Amino acid sequence: MEVLRRSSVFAAEVMEVFDRSPTDKELVSQAKALCRDYINSRLVRAGVSWSKPEYNVPVPGGKLAEVSTILLRLGDELEYIRPNVYRNIARQLNISLHSETVVTDAFLAVAAQIFTAGITWGKVVSLYAVAAGLAVDCVRHAQPAMVHTIVDCLGEFVRKTLVTWLKRRGGWADITKCVVNTDPSLRSHWLVAAVCSFGHFLKAIFFVLLPER
Repeated sequence: MEVLRRSSVFAAEVMEVFDRSPTDKELVSQAKALCRDYINSRLVRAGVSWSKPEYNVPVPGGKLAEVSTILLRLGDELEYIRPNVYRNIARQLNISLHSETVVTDAFLAVAAQIFTAGITWGKVVSLYAVAAGLAVDCVRHAQPAMVHTIVDCLGEFVRKTLVTWLKRRGGWADITKCVVNTDPSLRSHWLVAAVCSFGHFLKAIFFVLLPER
């Protein structure tokens, strides 16, 4: 299986921005790198094989790797709390996975709904969980190229909607402050409360009637 691997040169370039205030472009590049890593983790977990060798892009290293680890950990918690919300997303949205336009429109519609009432790290994690769940659906339905479409779409959403918020927090590394308890058996970090109040709203998103394609 060809996983989403990345060159050390690119990884170093992405990492440099943690030592200064990141630009919009850098925040988007990091968002996409984190998305690739999140999706790859979910594909591996689902036991799904896919091959797209032209996408030889770098794996997060250093501080970005820490961000990725935290993001995945919070995603695990989110999916534990609401296991059915982040599976079979294409079926829940009643969309075809054969059209790039349909997939991107559906993803952006869900993303917009998630952030209707404001931005929180809990909702950012939810966005990544949706992207990964949709990517798993695409690969399972023999549409592996759609994975990269989803990554690009998430990057564009971050550019238009989340960049200003991320800048105010100093970038992606701010998510590492969210975990206040490292003991997974207690399940008491901030995401539990954030998602419990957000879960019913999120679940409702998937039953919004989108135009049939």
